[in-house]
This record gives sequence, C-alpha cells and structure tokens, in this order.
Amino acid sequence: MPKDVILLFFLKGLLIGFSIAAPVGPIGVLCIRRTLAYGRRSGLASGLGAATADALYGCVAAFGLTVISHFLIHQQFWLRFGGGSFLFYLGIRTFLSRPGGTFPAARRLDLAGDYFSTFFLTLANPLTILAFAVIFAGLGLGTAGGTFFEAGMLVAGVFLGSALWWWILSFGIGAFRDRFNLRGLRWINRIFGLVILGFGVAAMVVSLTGFFPF
Repeated sequence: MPKDVILLFFLKGLLIGFSIAAPVGPIGVLCIRRTLAYGRRSGLASGLGAATADALYGCVAAFGLTVISHFLIHQQFWLRFGGGSFLFYLGIRTFLSRPGGTFPAARRLDLAGDYFSTFFLTLANPLTILAFAVIFAGLGLGTAGGTFFEAGMLVAGVFLGSALWWWILSFGIGAFRDRFNLRGLRWINRIFGLVILGFGVAAMVVSLTGFFPF
C-alpha cells in the first residue's frame, strides 16, 4: 500500500478523533476541574481515558463489529443510566469537596482512577459508535472496499487525535491554575459540581424517558 494512502487514512482518523473529543461535555468538564484542582497530569490522565474509549468505539465502527455495536446500543438504557448515576455522584462529591490549605499536588496514586473513570463514562454513551459509523460512511471510510490495515490506521488516528485535544485542554487550562486561590477553587468546585450533576441528571432522564432533545 502506498505510503501516502496510509498517511491519508491516519490523518483522517486524527481529524475525526479530534473533532469528536473537542465539544465540551461532561468529560471535558471533569478534565478541566481535575486540571485546576490536581494539576495537568490528572487532567491529561482523565482525557486519555476518554481517548481510549473513543478509539475502542472507533475500532468497533471501523472493523464492522456489528454484534458488539448492536449489543451496546440495545443496552444503552443501562449504560446511560449507570453513567448518569456516576456523574450524579461525582457532581455531588465535587460540589461538597473542600480544598485544604494549599493546592494539592498531582495525585500519582489516583491517576489510574482518573483514567478509568472517564474511560467507563465515555463507554456509557454507546451512541458514539453511531457517530463514528456515520462519519466513516460519509467520508467513504471503513472496511467496505478497504483493508484491515486501513481500518487500523483510522483507529490509531482517532486515538491520537482525541489524545491531542485532551493534551491541549489540560495543558492550556493548567497554565491558568496558579491564578486561582483557594477561595476561587472552592467556587470552581461548586460551579463544576453543579454542571456535572446536571449532566448526570440529564443522562438519567434520557435513559428513563428516551427523550433526547439535542
């Protein structure tokens, strides 16, 4: 396969991953809040968890794993409700958290928790598979008429594109971290806690009613 074709598939995946990650939702709010509270490593670990989930769903769409995608879509009630419940819990915990006398350092022992929490929260939205499938189809991508290697390059690009966005976000927000005093951080916790709580309530309402207004 020509190198320029390989590069083209990779760049398309990079653009897709970046575009899907960029809209600020509950994961973005979590990443911003953790970056302000615990430092860039915490925010980046959170973003990489989401990027891994994006790549996994992109893999399902790119390789045409219809059995898995149908199962996840059929189980979206429990996935959405579970994810919404977890966001509800995180929102309350964030709202009630009280920073101590100094800014805490990046939590080395909690980086795995930051990573896996956003990984599972992102997986709790199986409609991401449909988003990838629609984008791939619209751009003429995927396994139809192509090869598994092409699909693999797409998935690699999706992961790195998503990871690139989270790196930009965490390091960009981290540049403003020192400008917040403890009082400002308390307000950040309250505001972001309410936002995360709102995302959790919305996810549970969607799962219970099936009404998806946006």
